[in-house]
Amino acid sequence: MPTAILNDYLRRAIERKDYQAVLQFLEEFQAVDLAELLQTVPVDAARELLMYLPVVQRASVFGHLPVDWQSQLTTAMTDKEVSQLLRHLDADEGADLLHVLPENRHDRVLRKIAHAEREALRRLASYEEGTAGAIMTSDYMTVPAEITVGKALDVIRKSAPNAELIYQIYTVDAQYRLIGTLSLRELIMNKPEARIKDVMTTEMVKTKLSAKQEDAAKLISRYDLLSLPVVDDDERLVGIITYDDAMDVAEAEATEDMHKGATIGPLAGNFRDARLFTLYRKRIVWLLLLVFGNLISGAGIAYYENIIAAYVVLVFFLPLLIGSGGNAGSQAATLVVRGIATGDVTISDWRKLLLKEIAVASGLGLTMAAAVSLIGAYRGGFDIAWVVALSMICIVMIGSLVGLCLPFILNRLGWDPATASAPLVTTLADASGVLIYFWIAAWILHLPAP
Repeated sequence: MPTAILNDYLRRAIERKDYQAVLQFLEEFQAVDLAELLQTVPVDAARELLMYLPVVQRASVFGHLPVDWQSQLTTAMTDKEVSQLLRHLDADEGADLLHVLPENRHDRVLRKIAHAEREALRRLASYEEGTAGAIMTSDYMTVPAEITVGKALDVIRKSAPNAELIYQIYTVDAQYRLIGTLSLRELIMNKPEARIKDVMTTEMVKTKLSAKQEDAAKLISRYDLLSLPVVDDDERLVGIITYDDAMDVAEAEATEDMHKGATIGPLAGNFRDARLFTLYRKRIVWLLLLVFGNLISGAGIAYYENIIAAYVVLVFFLPLLIGSGGNAGSQAATLVVRGIATGDVTISDWRKLLLKEIAVASGLGLTMAAAVSLIGAYRGGFDIAWVVALSMICIVMIGSLVGLCLPFILNRLGWDPATASAPLVTTLADASGVLIYFWIAAWILHLPAP
């Protein structure tokens, strides 16, 4: 629908340079919806539409665009237009924009901004990617501990236009060390003559500059915070992380884990706009590795070809059995990976979870074995039913234990446990399942070993 409207009403309004008509049309959209709309048109048209907006609204829309679109738009913008954006973006978004700009444009763009804002942006942009410092903002509210509530409200009224979040207020000492916090609601509810030091809370959740982004996001989620203060090694307040930035981090982490779980490399930008070669490159490496992993299954089948020749009926149950092992393993791996990601599971829980998984996998295997043994008896008699049932129990057990243990092993090695999800676990479970199945068949059916 937005694209159809653009191709009709909006396109004609732009062609006749009807500024009021274009602006009236664009004002009907929320910033996030307008950002989505801009991504449906060519970059030059998106830039032209963005320039129709007042600079404050323009910055709000720009902040909702993906990084790849921000990069394309700033390439099409002049230095003056980019500097206008920087002045009106939130501090953390402005720092992100500096990362998008080529280094040879930094000085030209920053020279057009006031010295204090320029230094603040440079400082925020200097923090290492992936840390709390990289996503924090310096636009926060502080009040002295010695002033009254009434005076603090006056300070907030004057400073509010420059703050990203005013609902949480922080107090610092003369060295700018964080000493307390209170909410705007607490300010309003207290008497004007009360002192800030008497109504503030000194027990606070905070994080360090070098902490991981995902750890900071977990703290905000765990304690239901509107914002999380960030301090340096000397406990000086240097910024805050707001709940909306924490949500963005959580979403990005969840997306990355899903990609790794499917053995797909991380994508810059979104899937819809990704180039064909990029999608190919992100997927081919693991697929090739898993192809060679699956050769083990093929080798196992070839190794036991004399058993297959004697009992062709065994082939009927092969996909069913190894698929069950892979499915059970994927379930176990998903539970462990998610538990590690949320902090519910740690390395020290390994033995406890191993015993629990053995019990659960035994129950699963027995139930599935009872179901499949009936088919085995119908297709090949009692001996085949016994082979299939025992194989099912062992394969589900092995698959579940592989799915449980692999994330712990990868985590211990310092790798992301999300890599252990479905395809990798399934490949390992398939290979082991083939060997287990035919070994049990040779044993029960009294066939000679290959």
